[in-house]
Amino acid sequence: MQLTVLAISLIVMAFIAAQFITAVRSAPGTVATGAERLRSRLIIGLAIVGLVVSAVSLARWPHAVAAKGVAAVVNVSGGQWYWEIDTAQVPLGLVVFNAQTADVTHGFGITDADGTILVQTQVIPGYVNRTQYTFEQPGTYRVVCLEYCGVAHHDMINEFEVAAR
Repeated sequence: MQLTVLAISLIVMAFIAAQFITAVRSAPGTVATGAERLRSRLIIGLAIVGLVVSAVSLARWPHAVAAKGVAAVVNVSGGQWYWEIDTAQVPLGLVVFNAQTADVTHGFGITDADGTILVQTQVIPGYVNRTQYTFEQPGTYRVVCLEYCGVAHHDMINEFEVAAR
């Protein structure tokens, strides 16, 4: 899927760049002056730089969840105004979270005991979003909503324990 998104993005950007180049070169009734040639070269240069930057930055997007070394997979369901977590305890190590919601967009965030956000992702209705985090310290962690979702948004909190194996 990500290669398809990359290919479509590059094709659309090339098409738009071609339209700009055509518009600059086909100005009716004018003779290309030094400034117009410079503008054409600048547009071509910017298009090439844009394509290269896009190809480099999008090639590894979205980041794949690692398949090896996973300590646990946790399924999380969000709704107005709760988080349901399928386990109360996870082991230390790499944990993959499958987050989903059936109602509105929520911001799935995990915080440590100090309230520092460790990982976050958007949870969109009809889609299972996967994110991962490597827990290195045992303790209590909170799942919070980071996207305003209604009047009881501030109560959308749940907890789980990370324990040594």
